[in-house]
Amino acid sequence: MHLANRSLVTTVTAVCSAVVLCAALTGCAPQAEEKPKASGASGQAGATAGACAPGGLATEVEGKLTVGTDKPAYAPWFSDDEPSNGKGFESAVAYAVAKQLGYGRDAVVWQHVPFNSAFAPGAKKFDFDINQVSISESRKKAVAFSSGYYDVRQAVVALKSSKAAEAKSVADLKDVKLGAQVGTTSLEFINDLVKPTTKPAVYQRNDFAKSALKTGQVDAIVVDLPTALYITGAEVPEAKVVGQFPNSADKPEQFGLVLDKESTLTSCVSGAVDALRKDGTLAALEKEWLSDAVDAPVLK
Repeated sequence: MHLANRSLVTTVTAVCSAVVLCAALTGCAPQAEEKPKASGASGQAGATAGACAPGGLATEVEGKLTVGTDKPAYAPWFSDDEPSNGKGFESAVAYAVAKQLGYGRDAVVWQHVPFNSAFAPGAKKFDFDINQVSISESRKKAVAFSSGYYDVRQAVVALKSSKAAEAKSVADLKDVKLGAQVGTTSLEFINDLVKPTTKPAVYQRNDFAKSALKTGQVDAIVVDLPTALYITGAEVPEAKVVGQFPNSADKPEQFGLVLDKESTLTSCVSGAVDALRKDGTLAALEKEWLSDAVDAPVLK
């Protein structure tokens, strides 16, 4: 073979060998892994284990869990107006949720949040709020909710000497002067279910409603049933629970933890509540802190 041709063949063979070697090395080299996409936006979809790593959430204050509630903090939801003592149903639930999320008691920071501010539009400075806030479609337009942590019924409280004390049905309450706290489902029940002939009295706080009841400014007030039982048992013994309103069979009223509308914690917090319901913790706390309500008649 001619010398020039032989050199050309040698060169081509070398180039081809190099190409084959490069292809082989490239095929065997580790490739960059594509990161899994986050499941859901703003915490609305199911959370992954990594997203809800114990104690590692993207909270308002790193390493802390900021929990909001109103002041005064009423029994039986709280005890001695001190949310941080772990006593009362909602205080106990808050710490149970915190523990489920990987935060000890010393990592929980309480913040005063007025009831209506908790679910008003706008950014929040808490990680979640716990304050007997019922989950509703209208409120979901402004905030996010966890799974329900308590199934609640609304009840009527009246002085034993009042005409309202003899009510046996919703119709019996139409001509009664009723009162409730502003922004509550208690007030919604009055307006939407009872539809009284006299406009109900509206109060900024439940203790104002209780004072109005004691002084006879209203015939009866509407509050959630555990609060009604506590009022009549410990605060206003001259009053009685007239009865409770029925809940919808397919969609009971529930209290939920309130979060910022765009919170990335919602699915993690819901997961914690679901776990506490599943393992019986919520039922045990309800039994410990909330009175038995079976004797309150249902107003139909």
